[in-house]
Amino acid sequence: MIREGLAVVQDEGSQLVALAAARAPLTGGDGGRWLDLCAGPGGKTVLLGSLAALDGGAVDAVEISEHRAELVRRAVEGLPVAVHQADGRDAPLPAGGFDRVLVDAPCSGLGALRRRPEARWRRGPDDVSGLTKLQRELLTAALRHVRPGGVVAYVTCSPHLAETVAVLRGVLRAHPGVQQLDARELLPGVPHLGPAPTVQLWPHRHGTDAMFLALLRRP
Repeated sequence: MIREGLAVVQDEGSQLVALAAARAPLTGGDGGRWLDLCAGPGGKTVLLGSLAALDGGAVDAVEISEHRAELVRRAVEGLPVAVHQADGRDAPLPAGGFDRVLVDAPCSGLGALRRRPEARWRRGPDDVSGLTKLQRELLTAALRHVRPGGVVAYVTCSPHLAETVAVLRGVLRAHPGVQQLDARELLPGVPHLGPAPTVQLWPHRHGTDAMFLALLRRP
């Protein structure tokens, strides 16, 4: 089935955060225009594209790397997904044009050490400061692209507080009208998700990568 393109392998944590992004309550109707701002290599984009296709929607996927953008194109073949090779911070897409925006931000990847234990030797403390600046800029761009009443899902595969709640607080301070939704409500049946309103998954508690999720609704 995998060889035929009928199934893909994906960590459950990645599935849960993508499903939450697709199900989060909007103000106003869902016009079916969704955006994946950091799409490569395409796992979450495939899931979003499949869900959008059920209701006649469409997904725009942005990826800065030419190689990773091509991986996304291959992954979403046959789905209503348009792939753009561009920097998510300055993507040539309409401001306020999307009902839902997923920001699966580049991060340290510390949440996937159970699958990639060698990654701990490729990361140092100095890496995080550059990543958090990028994460803030991408989340700010997402808020620009989402329509009023639409939802932005901020996701990292890292439990590092600098990459999760610190980035979130900084962006919320700069955008005081943005409403933060209780992301835990979008993962029904999953216990021990951490303090509201964000979600922190853990390998030892959930059997997933250590995914972080925050949901923001533009006023």
